[in-house]
Amino acid sequence: MEIEQIETINKKILENIEKVIVGKSSIIQLAVIGLLSQGHCLIEDVPGVGKTMLARSLAKSVDLVFKRIQFTPDMLPSDITGITFYNQKDQVFEYRPGPVFTQILLADEINRATPKTQSALLEAMEEKQITVDGVTHILPQPFMVLATQNSIEYEGTFPLPEAQIDRFMLKIHIGYPGGRDEMEILNMQKIEHPIENLNPVVSSEELVNIQKMIRHVDVSDQVRKYIVEIVSATRNHEDIYLGVSPRGSLGLFRTAQTRASIQGRDYVTPDDIKAMLIPVFAHRIIINPSGRIKKISAEQLLMEILAAIPIPV
Repeated sequence: MEIEQIETINKKILENIEKVIVGKSSIIQLAVIGLLSQGHCLIEDVPGVGKTMLARSLAKSVDLVFKRIQFTPDMLPSDITGITFYNQKDQVFEYRPGPVFTQILLADEINRATPKTQSALLEAMEEKQITVDGVTHILPQPFMVLATQNSIEYEGTFPLPEAQIDRFMLKIHIGYPGGRDEMEILNMQKIEHPIENLNPVVSSEELVNIQKMIRHVDVSDQVRKYIVEIVSATRNHEDIYLGVSPRGSLGLFRTAQTRASIQGRDYVTPDDIKAMLIPVFAHRIIINPSGRIKKISAEQLLMEILAAIPIPV
């Protein structure tokens, strides 16, 4: 597969998802970048803007096994990972896999589950495996978690801990559609929802080949140094309590490689770094009390840091 073919396949996935999600090309592109980069995505926004629909559309556009978990406060970790039970007929212990054994997992309203249940996904997201009763089970590959959460309603929810938020490569905000786009949504769903007729446009083999090929996109020493300087600045900023982790810098590295490849390039430029900076870094930063008093957002701080660091030539 040539680098130009990645650009073509990316376009096919985008056009397929846009049959369902209208007027959000840049948002859809972020979700696709997350998939091609072998990362996980956290989709956060107000109710009814299409968070779940974006996740379902992405899953249906690729020929992968898809499962959905609707998180609730009474859910147990075993509801995700599966259980070991005693088979009286054969007189042996058997393992019954949970819904996490899939290739694309939609964790709907993830912040409605208790921290104990949320933590059941930690090992799966980072190490692509699950340990139950001391026995490790390897998850199917590729494996991606698409999690959604409501950014408005906090009653009855459990905020994700920093350790879990850091495992999401990208955080995506959808936003309300424009007037013309909302008219199009009404017209599209007059009889039935367009997602019912959505078919895969990329095979699992093609997807795996793309993911492997993206790893070979060249990142020069100057661009790598640029990433490290940005990350270092977040760790030493006076208004930031917790800066970006090494996992975050690797996430920016991978997504920049993907962005370059879907534009038909086999090398990363500083523009790729700048384009992916906020989706990859903003949710990883914790602002300290002095910064919150000044009402500074993570996005503002990142743009301030970006402006202060010389762009590599």
